[in-house]
Amino acid sequence: MSAAEIGLIGLGTMGAMLALNIADNGFSVAVHNRTAARIPEFLDKAGDLAERITGHAELEDFVKGLACPRNIILMVPAGDAVDAQIEQLRPLLDSDDMIIDAGNANFQDSERRATTSEEAGVPFLGIGVSGGAEGARFGPSIMGGGTPEAWVRVAHILKAISAKYQGQPCATYMGAGGAGHFVKTVHNGIEYADMQLIAEAYGVMRDGMGMDASACGAVFDRWNDGLLQSYLIEISGKVSAATDPETGNPMLDMILDRAGQKGTGRWTVIESQMLGAPVPVIEAAVVARNLSAQRDLRLAGAEAFGPTGGAMAKGTLTFDDLEQALIAGKVLCYAQGFELLTKASAEYDWDLPMAEIAEVWREGCIIRSAMLNDMASALTDAPARNLALAPYFADILRKNMAGLRKVAVVAMGAGQPVPALASALNYFDTLTSARTTANMLQAQRDYFGAHSFERTDKEGDHHGPWLDQHLQG
Repeated sequence: MSAAEIGLIGLGTMGAMLALNIADNGFSVAVHNRTAARIPEFLDKAGDLAERITGHAELEDFVKGLACPRNIILMVPAGDAVDAQIEQLRPLLDSDDMIIDAGNANFQDSERRATTSEEAGVPFLGIGVSGGAEGARFGPSIMGGGTPEAWVRVAHILKAISAKYQGQPCATYMGAGGAGHFVKTVHNGIEYADMQLIAEAYGVMRDGMGMDASACGAVFDRWNDGLLQSYLIEISGKVSAATDPETGNPMLDMILDRAGQKGTGRWTVIESQMLGAPVPVIEAAVVARNLSAQRDLRLAGAEAFGPTGGAMAKGTLTFDDLEQALIAGKVLCYAQGFELLTKASAEYDWDLPMAEIAEVWREGCIIRSAMLNDMASALTDAPARNLALAPYFADILRKNMAGLRKVAVVAMGAGQPVPALASALNYFDTLTSARTTANMLQAQRDYFGAHSFERTDKEGDHHGPWLDQHLQG
C-alpha cells in the first residue's frame, strides 16, 4: 500500500470510530496504538474498510508510512498523555509535519501547545470533536483551532468526515490557538445544562406527578415533535421506554442516581468566572452532578430530615407548563453559552464566528437542536447580542416564561430539586431588572474596604458618610 494520507494515534472507542470514518470517506489512514495488540483486533473488525487502513505496532514505522508533509491526529486521553505522545513523536517528524490534537483537551493546554509549536516553527492544530462514538463513526461536529494555514491543510478531510446539515459540513475553523477546544468546552457546558434541565423535568413527572418511566418517555416523544426537537430530547424518550433485560423493570429505575463527568462542564464554569460571563444554568448542572456523586451524604441527609420531594396535587402542573419551562430554560442556557463565547473571543482576540458555531452544532454533536438554525440567523444579524434579546428568541421567552416560573415555584414548594430551572428563572429575572440590589453591595464594600461607588446623580468615584465616621471611631 502507498503512503497513507493521514495518520491517527489512539484506538480507543473514539479513535477507532474516527479512523473508520476517515477510511469510509475514501482516505487512506495509518493507525498506531500504545498497546499494539489493539491494532490487529481493530483491523479484523474494520471489514472492507481495512483495505484503506494500515496498522503499525512501532511508532517509527507509523511515521514512515505517512505521505509528506505528514498530518497526524492524536486521539489519546487529554492532559499529560498528549504531551507525552507529542514528545515521542516530534523527534521522528520533519519541520512541516503537523500534529492534530482531537481529544477532549483543556483549551489552555491547546494554547500552550500551539505557542510551543509556533516558537519551534512546526504546525499544530487543536480540534474539538463532538458527537460521541456514533458521531465519530458517521459524522461529528468539528471545531478547529490553530493557524488558518494549518486548518486549510486538512480541511478537506475534516469536512468530508464531519456531519452534514442539508449538505453543509459541520466543520469550521474557529480561530487561533485553543479556540477550537474552547468552543468545544462551551458546547459541553451547554450539554451539561441541557441534560440537567431535561432530568429535572423527568424528576417532576416521576416524583411530583407519580408517572412511570414509560409514561415520561411518551411525553418526551411528544415534545420532540415541537420546538424542543433535539437529540437529547429524542434519546430521553428512548431511555425512558427501555426495559432492563435482567429484571424486566424500566431501565431507568435500575440505574443508580450518581452521575459521572469528564470535567469539561467544570472548565466552562471556571472560564466563565474568569471572564465575568455568568453561566448559572451550566453552573447549576455541574453542582447537581457533584451533589449526585455524594450519595452517602444525600442518604444521610434524607435520614436526618426526611424526604422533602413529595407528590404535587393533581392538576398543579401540566405537561404544557413543563414544556414551556424546558423551552425557556434551553433558550436562556444557550444565551449564556454564546455570551461566554463572545467574552472569550474579545479576551483572546479570536474573532470567533458566532453564527458558524451555531451552524456547526446543527448536526453531529450532542446538543444538536431545531433551535440552532434560528440561533445562527440571530447571530448573523447581531453576533455580540445576547440571544435572549434577539427578537425571535425574546418572543419565545415572552410566550414561555410563565411556564418556567410556575414549574420552578411549584417544584421548589413541593421540595423537588430543580436547580437548573431555578437558575434559568433567576437569570432571566436579573437580566430584566433595571435596578438590582448591587447598590447595597457597593455600600458594604465601601464601608469595610473604602472601595468607593458610583452615584446615580453624578459621575466619578465616591465614598459614603460612614467612612469618615468609621475612621474617627
